[in-house]
Amino acid sequence: MNGFLCVLKPPGMTSSDVVVRVRRRLPGKEKVGHAGTLDPEAAGVLPLMIGKAARLFDHLVEKEKIYVAQLIPGYATDTQDAHGQIIAGTGEKCTRKQLEAVLPRFIGEIAQIPPMYSALKRDGQKLCDLARQGVSVDVEPRPTQVYDIAVTDEAADGSFVLRIRCGRGTYIRTLCHDIGQALGCCAHMGMLLRTQTGMFTLGDAHTIEEIDAALEAGTLPELLVPMDKPLGHIKAIAVKPEAERFVRNGNALTRRELMGSAEQGEPVRLYINGKFAGIGRVQGSVMKFDAMLLEDA
Repeated sequence: MNGFLCVLKPPGMTSSDVVVRVRRRLPGKEKVGHAGTLDPEAAGVLPLMIGKAARLFDHLVEKEKIYVAQLIPGYATDTQDAHGQIIAGTGEKCTRKQLEAVLPRFIGEIAQIPPMYSALKRDGQKLCDLARQGVSVDVEPRPTQVYDIAVTDEAADGSFVLRIRCGRGTYIRTLCHDIGQALGCCAHMGMLLRTQTGMFTLGDAHTIEEIDAALEAGTLPELLVPMDKPLGHIKAIAVKPEAERFVRNGNALTRRELMGSAEQGEPVRLYINGKFAGIGRVQGSVMKFDAMLLEDA
């Protein structure tokens, strides 16, 4: 059983909780991993890598993610979301016009200081564990890319709904916190929903209940996205059918076994007899496999 499973993670579960829940119920001993962490209280698209697909993590494109987030002006919290303790603010609100006026400052390449309540590690310890122990450390700013922020709704309680299109590594909690500072009234994040990561969208996602039912019925393979589908950004090359023995053994391939060419060092998708065989890379005069993924017929 190999492929990607697009999960609609509910709030209240960690990304690791979802991985463990699926892995424990698989009939075989397939590896399971997630391709992009979501905060425990966040919901939305969480791709899982099942079986051999776990070997493709480094080749996935996660450059673009889309979130729907609730910005709550008035107070800043130590976790930068609604689950933390208030550390600043007077409850002062802002208008939509004031909010939209500061948003351009946060579009483009920006620097963020990751929150202490995060899974980043310092000397082998997660920052969130240090924070719970009352330990504070200096965290250096990290560059990230925000492509667009749009205000899509305004609630009667003075909060706003933002649609954020950004690159990987962007902390939406921190973005809300920093927007609050720019407004001068403090702010934190309320609800967070990830609607897209890479090619995986909310429309592709399956609920935990749907996945449980598929595991019970033995139909989980029907929910899996083929291993090569998220790899469309990588060039494809066919291997001549007579080279199947070399492919299955993961042997290096020469030019005479390939029906195309590639640049030195660039990853390529390899296919034989129309089947996805894995990821290769030209090294010198031969094509070597980064990962041989050809499944049995």
